[in-house]
Amino acid sequence: MAGRGRIRAADIALVRERSRIDEVVGEHLQLKRAGGGSLKGLCPFHDEKSPSFHVTPARNLFHCFGCGAGGDVISFVQQIDHLSFTEAVERLAGRADIDLRYEDDGGRPTGAPDRAQAGQRARLVAANTAAAEFYAEQLRSPEAAPARQFLADRGFDRQVAVDFGCGFAPGGWDGLTRHLRAKGYTQQELVLGGLAKESSRGTLIDRFHRRLVWPIRDITGDVIGFGARKLAPDDPGPKYLNTPDTPLYKKSTVLYGIERAKRDIAKRHQAVVVEGYTDVMACHLAGVTTAVASCGTAFGAEHIGVLRRLLMDQDEFRGEVVYTFDGDAAGQAAAMKTFKEDQRFVAQTFVAVEPDGRDPCELRQEHGDAAVRDLVARRTPLIDFVLRTTLADYDLDTVEGRVAALDRTAPLLAQVKDHALRPAYARRLAGLIGDTDEAEVLERVRRITGEGSAPSRSRPRVPKRTPDDAAVAVEREAVKAALQVPEIAGPSFDAVPAEAYTDPDHAAVAAAVAGAGGAAAAQVTGPAWLDEVAAHCDRETARAMLTALAVEPLRSVGEADAGYVSAVLARLEEMHTNRQVAAIKGQLQRMNPVEQGDAYMRLFTQLMALEQKAISLRKRAIGGLGE
Repeated sequence: MAGRGRIRAADIALVRERSRIDEVVGEHLQLKRAGGGSLKGLCPFHDEKSPSFHVTPARNLFHCFGCGAGGDVISFVQQIDHLSFTEAVERLAGRADIDLRYEDDGGRPTGAPDRAQAGQRARLVAANTAAAEFYAEQLRSPEAAPARQFLADRGFDRQVAVDFGCGFAPGGWDGLTRHLRAKGYTQQELVLGGLAKESSRGTLIDRFHRRLVWPIRDITGDVIGFGARKLAPDDPGPKYLNTPDTPLYKKSTVLYGIERAKRDIAKRHQAVVVEGYTDVMACHLAGVTTAVASCGTAFGAEHIGVLRRLLMDQDEFRGEVVYTFDGDAAGQAAAMKTFKEDQRFVAQTFVAVEPDGRDPCELRQEHGDAAVRDLVARRTPLIDFVLRTTLADYDLDTVEGRVAALDRTAPLLAQVKDHALRPAYARRLAGLIGDTDEAEVLERVRRITGEGSAPSRSRPRVPKRTPDDAAVAVEREAVKAALQVPEIAGPSFDAVPAEAYTDPDHAAVAAAVAGAGGAAAAQVTGPAWLDEVAAHCDRETARAMLTALAVEPLRSVGEADAGYVSAVLARLEEMHTNRQVAAIKGQLQRMNPVEQGDAYMRLFTQLMALEQKAISLRKRAIGGLGE
């Protein structure tokens, strides 16, 4: 801060007061109520499957129970945008429309800071913003006629171009460079920000020439880079050229249109991934306001992370991502590639294919806005599309063809992250192949995943189960109750059989509670009780989550809600009972009631008793869970 002093303490306090942490954090991820006055979401600082990032608006603090990141609103901005303390305060002050005052070590005012000494990120954002304004102005020039025609040919008029900030990079070598240098930006800043580059003769020249330009913004709306489309036949460059990686622009995380789409993605629990800038424009104009596109690189794992934090699908068990692909071979290949990448994504994943090969922009031009909306509405589960595409290569009228098809598709089914979907897709795959039993498909999948392998001789056999997302949520609430309020969970928790847990970590925590004497016999609470349970937990991944389970608020409205805890435990037993019912029904379907009369009746009697038990448990669960 040499030359400008430090920010007055009173102004820093005012920035904290007027910068609501839930609003600032909410610009980067979707927050949901977590109970006890706190909010939670998927941590932006590390990759996680379930939300451990908690925000407490009343105290203006945040903390991630997964990676340990935490602090106040200023600290959050420092970490998310890689800023110094002063830069973070200045950024928040601008957001809250606060004029900061500076002082020297003796407390004497030093006046406003010199613009040239502003923080690097703020300077680069300002330079990119100025560049966007320059390009937008150039779009009205005579030289930009091809760019305007390009937009018009695709159904975008002047107002649409203004709304999306479209611009034109002029043909001169240094038009933008001279413009920005005149505004006080240094040569180093222009190169660092990706706006200019050094020529072979060492002079500074613009990065883009004679191209239609789209400004690319981050999730908060700051301009961080550009995408440029070739217009002139004699332009030797690629069709699309993007800003290179800079301190602002990371192509592996940037999504075009994210600042427009983020609120509707969170609201509608849907994100539509398209392939280009004009496709994003067409979708938004057609009413598909959740559309985004990657910039200069394939849609990958880090892009998925950005969307997951907005969808927060793991916590709410809802949300979908719809990929749009052409119906040709290239589109099919893209869908197959996406399927392999997308197993990191826990939302339901769909694909919207236009059979005639039109992208959303072309579809809107030829058939109007409704056609774009219909394309998304007719989405197909990605796994279903992948299976059908793969099976098309085999002759399913022959035994050899069916065997080869199953050999090829069973590994694909084994990749499905949501285990609860596997039985349904096994039925679908068996039907698509024909003359193939669902059980055979599932058995093949189990062998591939190792779920049917022999148990290790070094430890007792633990039956493999495929966890259901809804069951895992209930199980988590149950073990949280046992750790946080054992005096309430008590005998009801201890009575739940070990087989009721489908998640191995939750099962290990429940076993550890039993090893510590059971929830009903707990003599201590809080950290002391947690230590006792940890001492009996022999599964490392389960032991690592004990603290989070003990801190994460229960979902009940009030703390220590006995009715809620009772309902959760009833729901847990009910789900276990329903699985038993399903298993017995499957056995009965495979039995001959005439030839196996006695065994059939025994199972049928057992089924009736279990169904009555499930009904009773369901009634107990309804009130406390608000169903």
